[in-house]
Amino acid sequence: MEIKVEQPNTRLDKFVSEETCFSRELAAKMISSENILVNGKKSKMSYHVKENDLIYIDETYTNKTDVLPVKMDLNIVYEDDDLMVINKPSGLVVHPGNGNYDNTLVNGLLYYTKNLSNMDDSVIRPGIVHRLDKDTSGLMLVAKTNKAHAILADDFKNKRVHREYVALLDGVFPSVTAFIDAPIGRDKLSFQKMTVLAGGKEARTNLAVIEKFSHHTLVRLVLETGRTHQIRAHMAYIGYPIHNDPVYNNTKHTEFGQFLHSEYIKFIHPITKKELEFRAPLPSEFEDYLKTLD
Repeated sequence: MEIKVEQPNTRLDKFVSEETCFSRELAAKMISSENILVNGKKSKMSYHVKENDLIYIDETYTNKTDVLPVKMDLNIVYEDDDLMVINKPSGLVVHPGNGNYDNTLVNGLLYYTKNLSNMDDSVIRPGIVHRLDKDTSGLMLVAKTNKAHAILADDFKNKRVHREYVALLDGVFPSVTAFIDAPIGRDKLSFQKMTVLAGGKEARTNLAVIEKFSHHTLVRLVLETGRTHQIRAHMAYIGYPIHNDPVYNNTKHTEFGQFLHSEYIKFIHPITKKELEFRAPLPSEFEDYLKTLD
């Protein structure tokens, strides 16, 4: 894999983790072992990438870290020989990283089945085609074979997978619909945040109001691009942050995290070529809070 740098002044290990499915820890190991090169040369993980740098990543690298199976209750919406559709609860991290190697969706998947794709970062992220933030709930696709993984990954890349999210926003949104077309990049003041900025990557979000309350708005969101934290950053940017978001909302929040749910997914099965669609109800915490609003 080769990536041309468009957004400079980021550490090499951070840049790789942002642009790929590899964790930052794994990226650091790959840099040290020369499985990641900058303009064809070995580099340090602290190197700050420059515009037009060409980053080469050897995707055949195998990480030796053991990720153990852990028994957990998985909400499997659909399963066949090639893939699974999982309804992920809020609070569950998708894959190991940042010191958490025991309590992630991947640990649960490894306990449930040995049949998971092993492409890319195969030890750390078996089966993982795409991600949801820790506190974002809802539907996710998991690949059980490499063939299914490769096709699904290409479908996501080329926007052939349709996903719809439901979110509760703080504030009463004035319109019925909206289209947010604002580029997103890493916030220079806070690395854990993304923000709208000139020179960022294109990001487009469609919004439709479901219901308005006295101080909140329930909305449906459809992404035309899939940037990190896109919905959360876009909603904060337009002045209607997601309720209870610990990163993008300045108000007090609970442990449940942002009220953002991946409710609907539609895609073509990578092997059978049949169109599949699934819908997941809002988490009970989300539903219960809506009942308190007027």
